[in-house]
Amino acid sequence: MGTDLCTLVLWDSAPLEATLWNQADELVGGEGAWLIIDDTALPKKGKASVGVAPQYATALGKNANCQTMVSVTLASGEVPLMLSLRLFLPESWTSDAARMDKVGVPAPLQEYRTKPEIAIEEIDRVIAAGVRFGCVLADAGYGLSAPFRQALSARSLCWAVGIPRHQKVYPADVQLIFPVAGRGRPRVRHVPDVKSMAAHAMLE
Repeated sequence: MGTDLCTLVLWDSAPLEATLWNQADELVGGEGAWLIIDDTALPKKGKASVGVAPQYATALGKNANCQTMVSVTLASGEVPLMLSLRLFLPESWTSDAARMDKVGVPAPLQEYRTKPEIAIEEIDRVIAAGVRFGCVLADAGYGLSAPFRQALSARSLCWAVGIPRHQKVYPADVQLIFPVAGRGRPRVRHVPDVKSMAAHAMLE
């Protein structure tokens, strides 16, 4: 009588990842390298694939049923090398513990995280691994996130990100002042000394 065995083994990718990242750094790493943050979408037909949901698919340029992964690429000149892909779990997944348990999503990854939050975690891993780069690049999907931009600055990183054309911005020489209230309760917070304007208007 035969016995069927089915074993689920968690594979530790860290050793292979460390080797690949070291080789990537040797090939293109340095002050002239770019660390590029982007999305990679995999269109799907069904509902069983982990993380699949109606969401924006970069490959199609529209909303579609797909999986979305946060990608981190090290590039220099015309040579891009992928460092990591991390699956994004929409709230339709993270709000359904039974669904995640059924497909084996590890407990530490079941908490909802935005794509910018995942990107910052990956950037921290890249820095900790000693991979060298001069600047972080990201499109408006990440650039519109103030916490993402602030996290890059908090790490003293050089960065350039896209933003929506209508996003309100301030000139580089803006100052925070503490205005005196003419009447009513005294102000308790500083305010910019100039009004904000749409990004496209500032560039005109």
